[in-house]
Amino acid sequence: MAAICVGHIRVKDPEVWEQYRSRVGATIAGHGGELLFRGQRRECFAGESSGDRVVAIRFADLASARRWHGSPEYQALVGLRERGADVTLELFEE
Repeated sequence: MAAICVGHIRVKDPEVWEQYRSRVGATIAGHGGELLFRGQRRECFAGESSGDRVVAIRFADLASARRWHGSPEYQALVGLRERGADVTLELFEE
């Protein structure tokens, strides 16, 4: 079953965030991931949002998503991610 990683993002430092964003795609592709959606929230119809941006990435399965997240290539970017934004990453199975 496919796995979807959803990120809820609140940017703190746009310059640092852009450095992260410009490099993370290669780590995703390297693990067979596909960017499904990236966007900025314009309205919240119900509840409270944990960020003002969202990203959704599809992987072939949970194991592929976990390998991507734990990979040295991605982990090398975590410091940039944390300096650039508050991010919550959730993993779902289709």
